[in-house]
Amino acid sequence: MIDEFLAGDLGAVEKAVRAAVAEEVIPRFRQLAAHEIVEKQGPHDLVTTADRLAEEHLTDALTKLLPGSVVVGEEAVHADPAVLTALGGDAPVWIVDPVDGTRQFVHGDPGFSTLVTLAHREELLASWTYAPVLDLMAIARRGGGALLNGEPIHSGSPQPGSALHVAISHFDFTTDAEKRALSGLRAPGAEVRPCGSAGLEYLNVARGLLDATAFTWENAWDHAAGLLLVDEAGGAHSTIEGKPFRISGGNALPFTAARDEAAVRHILGLLADAG
Repeated sequence: MIDEFLAGDLGAVEKAVRAAVAEEVIPRFRQLAAHEIVEKQGPHDLVTTADRLAEEHLTDALTKLLPGSVVVGEEAVHADPAVLTALGGDAPVWIVDPVDGTRQFVHGDPGFSTLVTLAHREELLASWTYAPVLDLMAIARRGGGALLNGEPIHSGSPQPGSALHVAISHFDFTTDAEKRALSGLRAPGAEVRPCGSAGLEYLNVARGLLDATAFTWENAWDHAAGLLLVDEAGGAHSTIEGKPFRISGGNALPFTAARDEAAVRHILGLLADAG
């Protein structure tokens, strides 16, 4: 079933993503009322009506496209953490972040996206990264490369001998221990800045505009789409232990995604120095 679906035209998935965003997200961009914004675990962890309704829309649409599939969405997991167990199950899984970069969305910043990934038995198979205000649609298919607005993209390699430009977990979202774990990147050989929305940072790596990311959290909906996108654009990723990222969790953190294997090794070396 899953092989037949992947072998077909996946354009219906792109249409479903665009439709959900057009109906539930864009009408609320810069139009949110105060009651439509809720703090989950603190002032930097926000959810809006757009997040909830877009996830519901996508859950309905995607499971209809692939009967027997299930959805692991950010808001569904927040309501019931047991939903996460589907990542390790036998059913095909749609991993959904309805609004990646909710803080940006709330503040009227166009740097947000909707992330959808299709996985099966923890293998990432296809992903969609859609930034509607920026008019960017990036699609990756396992073994099929990466496209941005229909054109192939390639991560390339960083300039030899230059410091790597790295987006790291935002200071507002990191503990003191996580800041220490990333401190090795504040050394010659790297120039760091806090990340924006994870999905768009991965896209920046995939298109060669950013050398690497280094993150200290492992929510599947934040990372699945981007990791496949980077890999299919020619990049690479690894946890601090030198292992591939597992979408079901339990990863050694931090982990990095970068434009090529050499950049990954360099980042891991700097992170190891912090340990």
